[in-house]
Amino acid sequence: MTERTNYPDETGLTVVIPCYNEVDNLKHSYDEVVSELGEFDLELLYVDDGSTDGSLDVIRELAAADSRVQYLSFTRNFGFEAAFSAGYRYASKPWILHVDADQQFPAAEAHKLIAAAKSGYDAVFGVRTNRQDPLLRRWGTAAFHFIGRRLLRIELPQGATAFRLVRTELAKRIVDLNLGTPYFLATVPRLTNRYTTVPVAHRARQRGESKVGMSFLSSHAIELFVGFSRRLSTAASVSCLLAGGLALLLAIAGATGLVTGAPLLVALLVLLAVALVTLSLTVRSLVVVNAGQPRPRLFYIREASIPVDDADRLLSTSPTLETV
Repeated sequence: MTERTNYPDETGLTVVIPCYNEVDNLKHSYDEVVSELGEFDLELLYVDDGSTDGSLDVIRELAAADSRVQYLSFTRNFGFEAAFSAGYRYASKPWILHVDADQQFPAAEAHKLIAAAKSGYDAVFGVRTNRQDPLLRRWGTAAFHFIGRRLLRIELPQGATAFRLVRTELAKRIVDLNLGTPYFLATVPRLTNRYTTVPVAHRARQRGESKVGMSFLSSHAIELFVGFSRRLSTAASVSCLLAGGLALLLAIAGATGLVTGAPLLVALLVLLAVALVTLSLTVRSLVVVNAGQPRPRLFYIREASIPVDDADRLLSTSPTLETV
């Protein structure tokens, strides 16, 4: 690898902290990050994902007391991908450290990521060595990686998490792709092979409730499987076409007397054939044809402590949308 010298301890670091209803964790998170990384040229960029519990008020207080703290606040809850995408887009330092507000990844572990980056990597992902999450979530993650990596052949950093250190230039390039499924872990390997993983400590959530449930994980996984692999959609299409063709043949056989059956059964088989063929074409259309069609923006910002693009505001001329 070609050695580079512009690393976080030399050029600066933006700590992106997405948060949704984490009012009990925000001050603790701030104190820990500043304590562990305060010697760096630091920016703390909080992304309030439409919180309703007073999180934004706490973030405003932190920003008023510390000039290193900046924030973006969404018009509503847009989700995990939107939150980190906004943070990456508006980061001002050459490197980004992604740290969730729940403090399950100790801020001290960031030094391991920074040390690994000095080997010439553009992205370093933390891998939990002692995951402190419910068993169902751990099983779900294991199944997710097995299906994604082994069955669908999607290149994913093994065991990688959202606790990561990324060159800001790379992170912004990924965000600007405006992917329908902005799955960061799967997009990094499509742009660079200069990435790695390192083992990091993990701890149980101490305050507040997790916002990540099985429905979120399931929908997240499906978006990855469909958005980053053609295997699943191709298998679905082929299966539908084969089943539709078989149903049509059975319908013809029933209508000609080759296969005995009530007229209703024949009609149902015909309808099934039509439905399955239509489903097949729909799946291919959604995944392939419409993949490049225009979409609404991933997020809209109501309030920010830094200048933001008018395109990222819902109503750029409204007096209620302000930059503090």
